Amino acid sequence: MADEAGTAQGLVRVRAPARLHFGFLDLHGGLGRRFGSIGVAVDAPGIDLTVAPAARLSVAGEGPGAAAEHERVRAYAVAAARQLGVPATGAFRLHETIPAHAGFGSGTQLALSIAAGLAALHGAPFAPADFAAALDRGNRSGVGLAAFVTGGLIVDGGRDGSDAAPPIVSRLPYPEAWRIVLLLDPAETGVHGAQERHAFQALPRFPAGEAAEICRIVLMQVLPAAVAGEIDPFGRGVTEIQRRIGDYFAPYQGGRYASRAVAAALTEIEALGIAGFGQSSWGPTGFALLGSAAEAEALAARLRANHPGLSIVIARGRNHGASVRRETAAPDS
Repeated sequence: MADEAGTAQGLVRVRAPARLHFGFLDLHGGLGRRFGSIGVAVDAPGIDLTVAPAARLSVAGEGPGAAAEHERVRAYAVAAARQLGVPATGAFRLHETIPAHAGFGSGTQLALSIAAGLAALHGAPFAPADFAAALDRGNRSGVGLAAFVTGGLIVDGGRDGSDAAPPIVSRLPYPEAWRIVLLLDPAETGVHGAQERHAFQALPRFPAGEAAEICRIVLMQVLPAAVAGEIDPFGRGVTEIQRRIGDYFAPYQGGRYASRAVAAALTEIEALGIAGFGQSSWGPTGFALLGSAAEAEALAARLRANHPGLSIVIARGRNHGASVRRETAAPDS
């Protein structure tokens, strides 16, 4: 996370990345830690918000789901102010938001962005990890917290039963040349809230052998391929993790993928011979992993023509975390 607040006065601007969740490492938990995750920070979509000095708490900004986002901002601001020991005041404006319940970790990024902005506005110290429990974020995965702090390709070591955030055991730069084609289904939302908690309680225990194989794929295939810049073995590894995790959660999301429209697009992507594809977290957002901008543009054009109900976005891996800086004048938008 870059903090460029300095000593200037004025409003504070926070920009934070979304994250893709490629899958859990160990849902069995027999070694004392459960979950563990692999994922990557992406440069689109993202959070872009400002907060200015004000005598009370207010929220503005338009866009899809604006009213619901306003309520989340107020709730997170009150919780963050309590944790920081500062007044719950400030004029927040949302300039860009991450779609909620779409597999991007929007809640974590929004909560941390608000806490960081409020801390900078009031001159209070801010350590993102301290807010994971206070803001009820990072309950299972540490990828979102690490995406906010450092960006990059991230592996966390799972929860140990305490309130501590999962430790980050690997953070690598995502190759600059690679691209990620995102498939967003605006008609669907992923499993979340009480339904998500029920799913984790009701599903049978994940087989230890399956967890062991996923960990082997991550350590011996996915991470080495990222270092070497080899997109195909990287993609094949991510796709295999997706297959195992997606089939485990299928009873609660209607199949390996949460959206039929995204599933149809992913079937086409597989038929094209693209090695890496899947669904982020509970979806419905899908993704395809490409080795170059030209390949991504060609695929995006094809998918836009063949799957008009989806929103197709080309993203890059983001190898730095959120930025927090002061601006002396309010932005135009």
